[in-house]
Amino acid sequence: MTKQLVDLPVQVALGMSYGEPSITQALKQLHDANCRHLLVLPLYPQYAASTVGAVFDAVARELSSWRWVPNLRFVAGYCQRPDYIATLAASIQEFEQEHGQPDLTLFSFHGTQLAALKAGDPYHCHCHLTARSTADLLGWQPKQWEVTFQSRFGKDPWLQPYTIEQMAKLPQRGIKNLHVICPAFAADCLETLEEIAGENRDAFMAAGGESFSYIPALNDMPAHIAMLAGLIRENVSDWCELVTQANDPAQIDRREREVKRVKPLTEGKSD
Repeated sequence: MTKQLVDLPVQVALGMSYGEPSITQALKQLHDANCRHLLVLPLYPQYAASTVGAVFDAVARELSSWRWVPNLRFVAGYCQRPDYIATLAASIQEFEQEHGQPDLTLFSFHGTQLAALKAGDPYHCHCHLTARSTADLLGWQPKQWEVTFQSRFGKDPWLQPYTIEQMAKLPQRGIKNLHVICPAFAADCLETLEEIAGENRDAFMAAGGESFSYIPALNDMPAHIAMLAGLIRENVSDWCELVTQANDPAQIDRREREVKRVKPLTEGKSD
């Protein structure tokens, strides 16, 4: 990512919600670098209070201890962006060119509690928007794709249908060749590699499936990195212009001349 922004006067710091370097550590790194403009980009394409909202809470907690809070911008999801959908669709096309077309492609999103949807969380809508927009761009028919939700735990109801339960049902419907993609994640993690590509694959094959393929997250695909870099540029271009102007030799000279002009007028004055 830094290489994509090398022409801009910006610093990039990585912070993790659950791991290190933490969000707090990343912010302190930027604080020590005297960054006065801060863009926060949570790598969750679909907004959810439990993910994007939690990042905002963590940032707010850290900034509340700063004496001088920087100018702040926050990207609250980006699944509506055409370039994100295009990148997601291209990754599916590339995978199909290598592995063939399946009977069904399953968009499996990280689950959230049903209570969050009822309280006004837009995550459920954003997930369906992502899948529908991608399918439309690929020219798919409704029977070629479905949406499910994974990682449910506890007794309370979560967003449905549950991915793991669908694994046992799909072969009964004649779906023997299945592709699964998890667009809620910008990069692969234990949830995608163990829960989906491991546990759910085993459940599908045990129920009579013949072929299960997990489509990797966008990870470090050049088009993905370019899309994120473009998103950053859109949000910081005016800030960068201000910094460039402030560092322009002509502007520095003008400010120095102004200081010299004003200084005699203020020196020697008393209260």
